[in-house]
Amino acid sequence: MKILRITASWCPECAIMGFRWQEIKKEFPQLAIEEVDFDKQQELKQKYQIDKASTFIFFDQQGQELLRRHGLLETKELIQLIKENQNK
Repeated sequence: MKILRITASWCPECAIMGFRWQEIKKEFPQLAIEEVDFDKQQELKQKYQIDKASTFIFFDQQGQELLRRHGLLETKELIQLIKENQNK
């Protein structure tokens, strides 16, 4: 599984989620999490049709999008989503 984490320096939700993602990295050290800057990586924004910061895109092992979430998510919810989808 791979996760794209779309952030922006001006986004308050992104700052809060940054702390939560640090916890996720400790829980799942093998998880590939790529951070995308909303303002700087226009090609990725277009490719994945990203229209707002604080977006999280989950991909399966073949690179197909599994699911997408936006905004503030609780750490428990992220852990559950990862556990449910990590072997896909």
